[in-house]
Amino acid sequence: ARTIAVPLLRPPDLIIQDELHLISGPLGTMVGLYEAAVDRLATWELDGVRVQPKIIASTATVRQADAQVDSLFARTVRIFPAQGLDVEDNFFSKQVSVDEENPGRRYMGIFAPGVRHKTALIRVYTAFLSAAQYLYDAYGQDADPWMTLVGYFNSLRELGGMKRATDDSINVRLRRMGRAGRPGMTYRSLSAYRGVAELTSRRSATEIPEILDQLGSPFDPVAEQERKLRQPRDRGAPPLDVLLATNMISVGVDVPRLGLMVVAGQPKNTAEYIQATSRVGRRFPGLVCTVFNWTRPRDISHYERFEHYHATFYQHVEALSVTPFAPRALDRGLSGALVSLVRLAGIELNDNDGASRASREHEYVRQATEQLIERAGRVTGTQGEDLVRSAIAARMDQWMSRNANVSSGARLGYRDKRDGLTVGLLSDPDNRGWTYFTCLNSLRDVEPTSNLVLNEYGLDREGEPPWQRFKAPTTDSGEETGNDDGEPELGDE
Repeated sequence: ARTIAVPLLRPPDLIIQDELHLISGPLGTMVGLYEAAVDRLATWELDGVRVQPKIIASTATVRQADAQVDSLFARTVRIFPAQGLDVEDNFFSKQVSVDEENPGRRYMGIFAPGVRHKTALIRVYTAFLSAAQYLYDAYGQDADPWMTLVGYFNSLRELGGMKRATDDSINVRLRRMGRAGRPGMTYRSLSAYRGVAELTSRRSATEIPEILDQLGSPFDPVAEQERKLRQPRDRGAPPLDVLLATNMISVGVDVPRLGLMVVAGQPKNTAEYIQATSRVGRRFPGLVCTVFNWTRPRDISHYERFEHYHATFYQHVEALSVTPFAPRALDRGLSGALVSLVRLAGIELNDNDGASRASREHEYVRQATEQLIERAGRVTGTQGEDLVRSAIAARMDQWMSRNANVSSGARLGYRDKRDGLTVGLLSDPDNRGWTYFTCLNSLRDVEPTSNLVLNEYGLDREGEPPWQRFKAPTTDSGEETGNDDGEPELGDE
């Protein structure tokens, strides 16, 4: 690529960090380490005074924010808007009482001792889907908020089991509702064309916007008839009957029409529980039902304290952990922060060949070292300073050794080139192993993945029975039988 000279750009004056509670754990640790370089590069001097960008961070679920912000940004915290005389009205925000015009969100819990958790979920899903259809038949589009059921799961394993049950057992039970004659229940058939979807990390970046478009499509009988008359390419996304999701739904899913959610077991994190359940009931009345697992003591405790917990659940938000200068964090991110500070400090070492001109005594290297050590001392104290000082010294030894041992005619660069002359200092985090100057390409790369290879050679398949798809038995009238898991009842043949 061609390098074009440009005038110096003014550093940013304001940084807005949304969803601060997500910058925690391994991600927050790496952000805090790289923020040491970003903060220094975004600082400039005016009339001899250092000017840093202002940072505004927003979150609805946070605890011990002072410690988290200090570890991430090395700043003090001020709450905005400030607490005024009236907690219900501080001019910038106002607490609205629940009434007919502002119905809010209602939480309920189901605890079924002696019943398998999956069986309880199947029955709850069936009841909600059938009751929503009954209301839709009676009141039309006014019942649209409850026609799409959002299922929240704590793991992909639980979600996968419910996906199979939704396609099989729940569909069978919904068809029975029309013949059962139960009050408030009616027949419903889940759409064969993408009626059930999942919002998980297994979905690609191109599939997620399509799922969000489906979530925004309302159940409207008139619009549905008009949609069917259009050409297939112009019909748009049909509405979803069921959305199965993990914690991906807790961020960035702002669909006002959603009003019904079933939570499979109490989530381990209160902040996650608040964020996920707040996806429903934003504009219309919302109902959140938690189906507790009676085999888990933690779920039992939450059920026994259900009312008090939900009345005060912001008090139960857990403190977040951010450790940017821990030994393992330095192994993964210190080199990237160090090279960033050295290379971007000025034009002298900015080009790719600048790696060969760096030395321990160079002004840029000394400044970068002092800045990282100072930052570590503020966050972790003297112990952190010593740890960062020794880690930087080891990396500079490796840097100088690599530069001195470059073969004749070659040169050291930040990145290698295909010219046969430039040897790269930095390396990508691939399968070649981790070195001092391995730098992450993305903070999404928390740890390397493992590939699973199935070797079928040597397996004796002779005499193995053929695979057969299970078919639910039927009665004389043609009605399918079976338990809630789609398996034959005891005594069925």
